[in-house]
Amino acid sequence: MPLSGEAIRTMNYVDDIAVTLRRILAVLPTLNAEERQRLLDHVSKSEPSFESVLAAIKAK
Repeated sequence: MPLSGEAIRTMNYVDDIAVTLRRILAVLPTLNAEERQRLLDHVSKSEPSFESVLAAIKAK
């Protein structure tokens, strides 16, 4: 069964997220402990979280 254009677009969004996560991982070694903690706090509070998106996908 072929994918819809919307499904392909959504998968491209996931690829964009993966690129962003790779950039974050590349920068992490350059951050000091305080910066890493602030980044952790920021990511932890970001909504929707990656986990909430996974839960929504699984639920539907």
